[in-house]
Amino acid sequence: MSGKAVIFDVGRVLFHWDLRHLFGQLIADPAELEWFVTHVISPEWHFQHDAGRDLDSMLAERIAEFPGHAPLIHAYRARFNETIPGPVEGMHDLVHDLHQVGVPLYIISNFGAEFWDAFRPTQPIFDLFDDLLISGREKLIKPDPAIYRLALDRFGLTPEQALFIDDVPANIAGAQSVGIAGHVFRDADGARDWLRGFGLP
Repeated sequence: MSGKAVIFDVGRVLFHWDLRHLFGQLIADPAELEWFVTHVISPEWHFQHDAGRDLDSMLAERIAEFPGHAPLIHAYRARFNETIPGPVEGMHDLVHDLHQVGVPLYIISNFGAEFWDAFRPTQPIFDLFDDLLISGREKLIKPDPAIYRLALDRFGLTPEQALFIDDVPANIAGAQSVGIAGHVFRDADGARDWLRGFGLP
């Protein structure tokens, strides 16, 4: 074995994620849906929870700003798992293949702590990982180099041992800034090809 460990992102790498998967069930008009996920429950607003902000205060603030949308804002919390419709094609096979040959596996994910606590128990794939670093718990968020340094310390890895797969170029750049090799994820075949370059299956 190569002595390498593989660190994965979760959203849009291991699992599809899009706010429209939930709110498309609740808002029939396509234009209204796009307005809602751009101005009310937007990815940028959602990322505050990923960074460690308390969900109660976020929701209270948003409902005060958009009181007519209170039921939809409550649905964001109650039905968040519906924003995650399923695995990214081929990626769980890749995780299983790496695990099968003893490659250490880790997670660094921008994920809110409350939502992670609801999502994690539904997905046994995470049982295959040696450790998981969740931004909302640490109050550190990619691409801050500090989250990668924390991950290396917690996982017991040197930068040279770590290979990182994430769909956001800025997050890969953050990892590279501390010496971790990174791959900007597009699909499972591309990730496999990149890992083969390091002697992994």
